[in-house]
Amino acid sequence: MKSGWIMGVVLSSCLLLASCDDNKALAETQNIAGALNTSEPTATMDSPSNEALITYEVTRKDAKEKADLLTKTYGTNSVQYAIIDHGNIIVSGQSGKNDEKGQKPLTKDTMYGIGSTSKMFTAVAVMQLVDQGKIDLDTPVVQYIPEFTMKDERYKQITPRMLLNHSSGLNGSSFTDAFLFEDNDTYAHDTLLKQLAGQTLKADPGAYSVYCNDGFTLAEILVERVSGMDFTSYIHRYITEPLDMANTKTPLDSPDLAEMAGLYYPTYIGQLPNQSVNVIGAGGIYSTAEDLARFSRIFTGGAEEVLSGKSAAAMAQDEYKTTLWPDDADSSFEYGLGWDSVNLYPFSEYGMKALTKGGDTPLIHSSLVVLPEQDIAAAVITSGGSSTYDQLLANDILLQALKEKGTIAEFKPDKSYGASVKADMPKSVLKYSGIYGSYIGTKNIDISEDGVMSITSEQSPDNPSQIYEYSADGTFRSADGNTMLSFVTKVNGRTYLWVRQYVSVPGLGQTAVSDYEAEKLQPNELPKATIEAWKQRDGRKYYLLNEKYTSLIYLVLPPIQLNVSNQLTGYVLDKRITGLNTAVSELQIPGMNGRDLSGLRFFTKDGVEYLEQGGTILMSEDAVKPINVAKKLNITIPSSGYAQWYKISNKDWGKAIKVNMSSNASFAVYDAKGTCIYFSVIGGKDPVELPAGGSIVFAGDAGTKFEISAQ
Repeated sequence: MKSGWIMGVVLSSCLLLASCDDNKALAETQNIAGALNTSEPTATMDSPSNEALITYEVTRKDAKEKADLLTKTYGTNSVQYAIIDHGNIIVSGQSGKNDEKGQKPLTKDTMYGIGSTSKMFTAVAVMQLVDQGKIDLDTPVVQYIPEFTMKDERYKQITPRMLLNHSSGLNGSSFTDAFLFEDNDTYAHDTLLKQLAGQTLKADPGAYSVYCNDGFTLAEILVERVSGMDFTSYIHRYITEPLDMANTKTPLDSPDLAEMAGLYYPTYIGQLPNQSVNVIGAGGIYSTAEDLARFSRIFTGGAEEVLSGKSAAAMAQDEYKTTLWPDDADSSFEYGLGWDSVNLYPFSEYGMKALTKGGDTPLIHSSLVVLPEQDIAAAVITSGGSSTYDQLLANDILLQALKEKGTIAEFKPDKSYGASVKADMPKSVLKYSGIYGSYIGTKNIDISEDGVMSITSEQSPDNPSQIYEYSADGTFRSADGNTMLSFVTKVNGRTYLWVRQYVSVPGLGQTAVSDYEAEKLQPNELPKATIEAWKQRDGRKYYLLNEKYTSLIYLVLPPIQLNVSNQLTGYVLDKRITGLNTAVSELQIPGMNGRDLSGLRFFTKDGVEYLEQGGTILMSEDAVKPINVAKKLNITIPSSGYAQWYKISNKDWGKAIKVNMSSNASFAVYDAKGTCIYFSVIGGKDPVELPAGGSIVFAGDAGTKFEISAQ
C-alpha cells in the first residue's frame, strides 16, 4: 500500500481499484528484467468434435507453476485460481500458506476478500433493476434517494450510470471505520449520505471518469432503496443463489473464520484476524476463485435468468471516452459499467474483447478476467501480493487454455514502444518543465535544451531520477523503449503528463498502461501571514483520532507528517493553499491519478490544533505528551471518542507494560519510524516492550478506561 500522509490516499489504493493500488505494483515491476514472452493469439476456430478430448493438462501445470511463483517471488502468502469454459470449471487450484501452524488447509472453498471486484456485484444488481424497469440509468439518483444532497447543486445531475462508470464527480472514498478486524460495523455505509451532504463535487457530473469508491457505496444504497432489501440479502437472493455460489458472503453474514484465508501484513509478525470491509458494494464481498468464475457466466451469456444479455452487453460498452480521456492505446483501464477495462491488453492483440475488474485492500487482492465472445473466464484471488499480479496470472492461464483448445495458434511476443530516434527538440517543449501533481503527491519534471527529461519525486527525494530522451515523433522514451511520455493540453486548458508503458513481469507476462499520470500545477502566491502559518506546520506530525478501536488503519497507517512543497509556492502535495487554515485539491485527471481528492482544514480547540480531511480527524504532535509508566497509569477515552496518543520518552523506552482494558478497546505501539510493532486486536494482552522514540495509542468507545502498569 502506498505510504502517504492522507488516510484517504492510503485506503483508496486499497480498493482498486482495479485497484486499485496497482500503480505501485506496476512501478515495482519496472525494475525487473527478463520477462517471459507469454502473450497472444493467431485465431483459429474451436473444433466441437475435439473439445471433449482436451485435458487442459498443460494449462493446469502452467497455473500451478505460476501460482507457486507468486508465493515464492512476488510477496503473496496464498493464491487461489480457477478457469471456467462454457459453464464448466476446467482448472482450479491453490498455492501457499493459509495459517502459521499449517493446521488449516487451503482448499477451493477457502474464502478471500475480493476488494473492489465486489463492485461488479453492485453493477449487476443495478442492471437487474434496470431490466425490471425500476431504475433508469439516466434518471437522476435523487429521484430514487430523495435525501441524497450535497453542498454543490450539481449533485442533482448525478445518475446511476455515472455511479457505475466513475463519472459522478464525487470526491472519492469516505472510509471512516470501513476497514475493521472481525467487526461488521455498518457505520461507513450508514453515514455516507451524511458525509456527502457536507461535500462539493470535483467536476461536473459526466465530465470524465475517475475511479470513485463512494459512487459504488451510493449505488449499493440505491439498490437497497429501490428493492426494499438490504444489499447482502439482495445479492444472495438474486445473484449468488441462482448461480450456485455457496462460498460467497459479506461481513454481515459473519462467516466462519475457519473458512477464511489467512491474512498477513509485511511489517507485522504473525497471522492477522479476518478483515471486514464494511462498504460492501464498493469492496466488502468474500468469495472464492471458483465462485467468481461462476459469476462470470452473467457476462458470457450463460446466465440470462440472472441478467439479460442486453444489460450484460451494455455493461461492456466503452463508458470512459470523453474529451478528457487519453487517445486510444494499449491499456488496462478503460471503464465500462463496473469494469476497470472493457478492452484489456493483451487480448486486444488477438482481436478478442476482454473485460476485467480487480480489487486491492491492504491485505487481499483479486482479479476477474472475462472473454465474453469465447465464453471463458479466469479468477485469481490472493492474500498479499497485488491485483496486477493476479490479473497477469489470470491472463496467462487463459491464454494457455485458449492455445490448448486451438483457439490461438501461438503466443505473441511482448511489445515495446522502441528506443528514441535522435532528433533536435523544439525549444517550445521546454515550457512543459515544472511541478506536476496527482492524488499521491508531486513530481518535478525538468527538460533540458538537449532533449533530456528528468523526473523526480518531492515525497521520495532519495529515489533516483527517471530519465527519458526526446524522440523524433515528439515523445520522450525510456532507454529500454518500454515507456513513452508526452504532454497533452486538453479543452479544459490543463496540461497532463501522458504515460504509455509496457510492463513485463518475469514469469507472468506483460501488462500495458496508458494514462495521464499527473497534471501541471501553477504557482500560488500567498500573503506573508499565510506562508508563515503553513511554515510552522511544515514537518509536523499528525495523529489519527477518529477510527474505531478495531480498525486495521492502526496497523497500516503511521503518524503522518505534513510537508509544505519546497518546489512550488503555495502547495501541500497536490493541494493549493487557500488560507491560513485551508487547502484544496483541484486536480481534474481522468482514470486513477485524480481519485480521492479532499481539502485540508485546520482548527483549534482548547489550545490543540486539529486537522480535518475527508472525514478524518488528526491531532498535532504538539499535543502528544510523554507517557509515564513509573507507576500505575489510568487513561480514559473522552466524550469525543477520540483516541489518546502518547510519546515514548527516553525514560520509558525498554520498559514492558501490561494494559487492562474492556473488550470495546484496543491499543497499539509504534517504533520511531512509525511502524506498528504491536496491536492488541491482533496480539492479545501480553506485556509489550516500549521502543525508543516510538508512540502508543489507546482507542475505544467514549468513557472506556485503561489501566497501564510497568512489568
